[in-house]
Amino acid sequence: MDPTTTASTPPTGRPEDTGYESARAWEELVTSALLGTDRRPPAALAGTAAGSLPGALLDEAALHTVRRRAGLRPGAAVAPPEPAPEDPRGPLPAAAGIRLEQLLAGRASPSPSGRRGAAPDLAELLPQWLALANELDYKAPPAALPALLDAARARTDLRPQALRLAGPRGLWLARLNPEWRFALRGTGAGGNLPSPEDPEGVRSLWDEGLFAERVALLAAVRTGDPAAGLALLASTWSVERAEDRLMFLDSLRTGLSGADEEFLEAALADRSRNVRATAAELLSALPASALAGRMAGRAATCVGLDRTAGSPRIAVEAPHECDAAMERDGLVAVPPAGRGERSWWLGQLVEAAPLSCWPARFGGRGPEEIVALPVADDWRAELHAAWCRAAVRQRDADWSRALLGSPAAPPATGPGTSSLAERGRLLSMLPAGERARWVASFVAAHGLSEAFQLLGVCDVPWAEPLGAAVIDALDIARDAGSYPWSFSGVMGLAERCLAPAAARQLESLTALPDEAEDVSPGAGGYWSEAFQRLVSTLRLRAAMRAELTGEHAAAGTYGA
Repeated sequence: MDPTTTASTPPTGRPEDTGYESARAWEELVTSALLGTDRRPPAALAGTAAGSLPGALLDEAALHTVRRRAGLRPGAAVAPPEPAPEDPRGPLPAAAGIRLEQLLAGRASPSPSGRRGAAPDLAELLPQWLALANELDYKAPPAALPALLDAARARTDLRPQALRLAGPRGLWLARLNPEWRFALRGTGAGGNLPSPEDPEGVRSLWDEGLFAERVALLAAVRTGDPAAGLALLASTWSVERAEDRLMFLDSLRTGLSGADEEFLEAALADRSRNVRATAAELLSALPASALAGRMAGRAATCVGLDRTAGSPRIAVEAPHECDAAMERDGLVAVPPAGRGERSWWLGQLVEAAPLSCWPARFGGRGPEEIVALPVADDWRAELHAAWCRAAVRQRDADWSRALLGSPAAPPATGPGTSSLAERGRLLSMLPAGERARWVASFVAAHGLSEAFQLLGVCDVPWAEPLGAAVIDALDIARDAGSYPWSFSGVMGLAERCLAPAAARQLESLTALPDEAEDVSPGAGGYWSEAFQRLVSTLRLRAAMRAELTGEHAAAGTYGA
């Protein structure tokens, strides 16, 4: 093609008039547009007046664009995807569907001052909304599925509940978008699981299903019939990948009993260290298992009453070696950096020994009496920390109660704890009502500064007297002129965890207080704003529950 020929010149039919030459002409136009027509005038517009070049270049580019598009050959047709499966669950009430759209849209806009403002944080309420919607067995509206999957991709804490609400249609949609492939891994993929009473369907999904579907299936079968779940896992155990074996083995926590011991004992010889460790942990949670007995025997040689002391006390002789048998039973021989070998081995032994072995070892004393005994040679912290881990592993409320001690004791000096994190784990072993009363007494004795980790393990909504104790402590902190931003974490928890009925009690705290001279400037306004946000959030939570439980059912359903 002659370089002076414009794009509008009819092609001559020669091969060089199409394809390569057309692409070269397009690149030349793009280069001229980037560099400027005064610095690089396109050859195709030679002879055009300089002042007209920019417009001529745009006209030429428009012609080339049409030519390029017209020259594209249609792609090969692909088969359409199979229709999405049906979801038998009921549709959301109309008001709840609108609310879901608002929650998925994200948090409220920040105030001009940069503070959170008095509006509720919608993103923080989404987990509660999803949990209640799933509890009521609703399905997500089809139009909301993309936003729901995007939210689950961005926030891993939402995934189990979000994928359950998305259901089989969400799983179907996730297969069509690489960004949503996370939904096909892990638990909660939301597929239609066969009934445990359908052995052929269970077998087929177990042999051919995606990993997420198999995990969900094993959990479902295990919940209804632990023995059937174990048999299903055992049927393919030898051919599973190590990472899959670990996840499947963890499913045995549901319905764990002595019937699982033989399988778990065999897993102690697994080629994966993580699988061996998990099997040992599960066996140690069975006080009558052979492993628990072996650990009890080893622990008894290390810990007992000091017969030489004038008053009862505990004597400790840590292990001098970690032999092959101990390693097979789950002990890790090499300690973390900065940790002594003997104390590391001792802690693992005591943690894995059944707590039921200690009363006989200490002359019939109960957990509270044993925990109260002095420990020789500075072994108290190590021994009590191991007992704390054992109480959590074995879900023993009596030992947890003894190790927690009185809530009036200083935060980090309970009889068996060295940190609030340990107290939080022990609290989770107590019944919900007792847990709330213990934390309420702790808040009354020590205020809110030390209570954040403990509040997080209490059931939602907070039972009384915990809710009242938190409100009273916040009121006291405000009146004392405390820095308001020091309690932002507790206020955030209160927004999610206080019973919605507490909004009436909080109304009086939303007024702007008179500021004393010794308080932080602007603190009163912050406290007032924070309490306003708390009240509005509690009322929004009440409205969300009403929408989901059907009080607005007369308005119809959403996305049916």
